[in-house]
Amino acid sequence: MDRLVSIGEAAKALGVSITTLRRWEASGKLVAEHTAGGHRRYDLAKLKPELFRSEAEACRRTVAYARVSSHDQKGDLERQKQVLELYCARQGWTFEVIADLGCGMNYQKKGLKRLLESIIEGQVGRLVITHKDRLLRFGAELVFAMCEAKSVEVVILNQGEDTTFEEDLAKDVLEIITVFSARLYGSRSRKNQKLLDGMKKAVEDSQS
Repeated sequence: MDRLVSIGEAAKALGVSITTLRRWEASGKLVAEHTAGGHRRYDLAKLKPELFRSEAEACRRTVAYARVSSHDQKGDLERQKQVLELYCARQGWTFEVIADLGCGMNYQKKGLKRLLESIIEGQVGRLVITHKDRLLRFGAELVFAMCEAKSVEVVILNQGEDTTFEEDLAKDVLEIITVFSARLYGSRSRKNQKLLDGMKKAVEDSQS
């Protein structure tokens, strides 16, 4: 397929009239190129880039990612999945939903690892999440940087603060304290254990 085409071919490719195309050019909405003979030509790769995507790029899929911190939030997980599925379907995208149940500070979740591996391997063209914190509590920017490097479009449905932020963060902190408590249990550092117990109680009290 030729990249540079006449005004008639460009209008046909875009589904508009030649008059509309000329009006767009006059307003600066698009810019025509000129041949050595002075003829106008339009770059289809700029006007309709999807026509020139490689086969590998065309096969890259949309992935929607959902996550909650604990088993008692399974209902919220299902709601997230439904919102993501409805949104992607309305856009006409072919998509896959990956769901995780685990702490937002845990980088070893099965679904997250599968998502990151797919991004690195160039299999993902678009990532859709309900909130930034659904991806990771801390470190989401690193994943976004990876997406940018791999030309992955990131769609965040709700740019504001997650309504479950405080509850989810408290659960994540409690999980970290529990892990440290298990490691320190039975050790000689009773002082550290006492400190962790105090932190855990403070977090639990803040939830009540």
